[in-house]
Amino acid sequence: MINCTFCKIIAGEIPGKIAYKDDLVTAFHDINPVAPTHILVIPNKHIASTNDITQQDEALLGHMLLAVKKIAADQGIAEKGYRLIINTGPDANQVVQHLHVHIIGGHYMRHPMG
Repeated sequence: MINCTFCKIIAGEIPGKIAYKDDLVTAFHDINPVAPTHILVIPNKHIASTNDITQQDEALLGHMLLAVKKIAADQGIAEKGYRLIINTGPDANQVVQHLHVHIIGGHYMRHPMG
């Protein structure tokens, strides 16, 4: 996708602090972290949001969640816990139009959200 910031990070055109990368997904540290650990996991294939996923993306989405599990373990937050957030659309404050999962952890999370 032309002019997609996240696609440019995947391509190496924009620097990012990469936490994990394979053929299907890339994960990098958020530039405005809200917690000690704040990593974004994105598909290497451009998908604008959860509203744009198709049946053909089922295996990719499962792979993303398995990558989340590995990244959380690598970051040392798996045992105590972490929060996953996917924002979809303007009311959810989706800023970049490329599907991404926020992994947020490293401290106790308050409830309720929103």
